[in-house]
Amino acid sequence: MSTGSKGVVGGIRIDLNRLHETWMELVYPRQRNANDTVLGTWTPDSAVGMALYRLWSALGVPVIALVYPLVLCGVVLRYQTRRIDGTATRLGVVGVVLLSVLAWGGLAALARFEPGSIDLVSGGFTAVAVAGGVATLSAALAVTFRRVGGRGTTVALAYPFAMTAIFLPPVVAALYSTTVASVVIPASDSLSRWFLYEVLATVGVAEFFIENFDREGIAYVIIWLGISIPLGWVLGLLVTLADFVRPTE
Repeated sequence: MSTGSKGVVGGIRIDLNRLHETWMELVYPRQRNANDTVLGTWTPDSAVGMALYRLWSALGVPVIALVYPLVLCGVVLRYQTRRIDGTATRLGVVGVVLLSVLAWGGLAALARFEPGSIDLVSGGFTAVAVAGGVATLSAALAVTFRRVGGRGTTVALAYPFAMTAIFLPPVVAALYSTTVASVVIPASDSLSRWFLYEVLATVGVAEFFIENFDREGIAYVIIWLGISIPLGWVLGLLVTLADFVRPTE
């Protein structure tokens, strides 16, 4: 990372400079990493051109101020995701599937033979078994797309399936267990109401969803799919931004 030998302040300076060079290169040629090249950084050769050049440079300051916190967030997320990715890589797809089957299979066995041990009452075994199947499939797809695809496939598919493996199993379990439903369904209702009236209502489409969709059964699965997939995209884009601004050695 760029903070390795320069310290925190030096690393931030390098990051900001790289962001500013990237901003300048959106309009002008030979801006990013051009200082140490033979030709050097390109600059206009007229007074008007230089004025516009400086204006564009100044406009980049507030943009960078908004973007840089996202870069730092991406750096933190990158560290965590690469720890998980390293473990998944060592295990492989088969290893991830076997580990998930063992973990969820153990929970399903508890729900089947010792239902009181994990506080599942109605449909406990089925709830855990189906949730485990969803988690296992999602985790396997996440690892597969991470290994066989490039950056685009990783962001578009691997991250969303990873988020699905985390968020969707409790919702699926809630469809079969009244105990799980008593926790998951109220939280889902609160979240969906907030999204309807605070987000969709601002763009005038809340009424369409209120009139055409009921919050029951499979609708809760769709709600959490609508959360986990975009969240996976956001996490993937933040990590990609961190890689672009602060590449690892």
